[in-house]
Amino acid sequence: MELQPRAIELLRQACEDGRAARRVRLDRLAEGPFDVLVIGGGATGLGVAVDAASRGFRTAVVEAIDWAACTSSRSTKLVHGGVRYLEQMDFGLVREALHERGLLHRNAPHLVHPLPFVVPSFRWWEGPFYGTGLKLYDALAGSLNLRASRFLSRAEVVHRIPNVHQDGLRGGVEYFDGQFDDARMAISLVRTAEAHGAVALNGVRVTGLVMEDGRVRGARMRSDEGGELVVTARVVVNCTGIFADAVRAMDGSGAAPMIEPAQGVHVVLDRSFQPSDTAIMVPHTDDGRVLFVIPWHGHTLVGTTDTPMPRAETDPQPTEAEIGFILSNAGRYLQRVPQRSDVLAAFAGMRPLVHPGGSDGTASKKVSREHVVQVAASGLVSVMGGKWTTYRRMAQDGVDRAIEAGGLEVRACVTETMRVHGAIERGAPGWPTEEWLQAYGTEAEAVQDLMRTEPSLASPLHPDLPYAVAALVWGLRHEHARTPEDLLHRRTRAAFLRQGAAESAARSLVTALR
Repeated sequence: MELQPRAIELLRQACEDGRAARRVRLDRLAEGPFDVLVIGGGATGLGVAVDAASRGFRTAVVEAIDWAACTSSRSTKLVHGGVRYLEQMDFGLVREALHERGLLHRNAPHLVHPLPFVVPSFRWWEGPFYGTGLKLYDALAGSLNLRASRFLSRAEVVHRIPNVHQDGLRGGVEYFDGQFDDARMAISLVRTAEAHGAVALNGVRVTGLVMEDGRVRGARMRSDEGGELVVTARVVVNCTGIFADAVRAMDGSGAAPMIEPAQGVHVVLDRSFQPSDTAIMVPHTDDGRVLFVIPWHGHTLVGTTDTPMPRAETDPQPTEAEIGFILSNAGRYLQRVPQRSDVLAAFAGMRPLVHPGGSDGTASKKVSREHVVQVAASGLVSVMGGKWTTYRRMAQDGVDRAIEAGGLEVRACVTETMRVHGAIERGAPGWPTEEWLQAYGTEAEAVQDLMRTEPSLASPLHPDLPYAVAALVWGLRHEHARTPEDLLHRRTRAAFLRQGAAESAARSLVTALR
């Protein structure tokens, strides 16, 4: 689809506006020194930046590629306690995650909403077994529980999941977890950190640490524009996820590796494979994991796998074996079984699993998702592991340790009750009906104003995608987007929904932005 000439003109203007704003941020970064310098712009790094800045520390956060470019934009899109950790008896992790799930729902209601899940039962014992476990799940959530679980009859399950496999179906159990858009949450956290005075820059790669008398005092970095700069800080916090070991090695201490990447793959199907607003939880796959079939942005998201990987990669790709595994296991619960030709998009992300003593051969699905905060003898603080749901708690623990390591003034964390940028209650006056606009929260009206004042921006990015061109202009002007990939993978989710349509849109964007 070709963009209208006026839309191309406005996109180019937005590019220039974005570049001008970026030059200002680069100048602010070069000014230094900072109290806290955060390396890594995923869930953990942005959480640390928000926490540190909101405590009043002079904070900078840098990201080599783009906000949430790697693991943090490739999740299962769930804010959850982790049902499967009940089976591992990891009640502490589940309780903490459920508490944080409740806080996220309260502090980012425009991005996080309750999603009903159904666990279909085909054997007489499955209903009581899963029902008891999910009642425990409710209890561990306490006062922040989203909604209570309940048993469903066979007819209710078929009504909630029209495409469910019905042979032998006895009934099921319904429970609730949270759903969100991970990349949009990352952008909201960037904006939140900036609102509290932080300097945030993507496209800035750390090339080394600044050492002084054996202590880390900052970092050397290179921007995508080719400029070299040295940024000093009283404490540096390493939040680089699957690449954490590489940054830990920069202080010359010879630290043993702690990160073992594990790849998770998801596939996206047409909404007809789950044509309701209820998700399915498949309790046992061939490798003993759980699998989710989830409604997401008018499509059906299915995943995930868990494959140990030999090394960290910035852009991992799904294998045909992983895609086949997902389709096969999901197909056991679906009347209409998805085929390889039904896959509209597939994406992979790598989890940063932590082995404090180094890898010991433990299956990745059995490695705890608890986070680890390590302070090296050099004073480098590394926050590793965890998951999106617990990002806020990880950040709080990381900043608490950074205060000690950097000799900063002790200040209390304030993020437990702090709303993120754009927060507004769902259904409030002015709440947009279009799902893609809802992620902008309080700024949705401004995006709609763009479309009203500039009709060319109201045209669809592609006939098979829900987004208007206005989303791209907004991303370039206000959300640090610099490339077609930034726009199509993370400011919108076009490439995660329909890869063919996104590739077509990318060709038009490359022409428009050159």
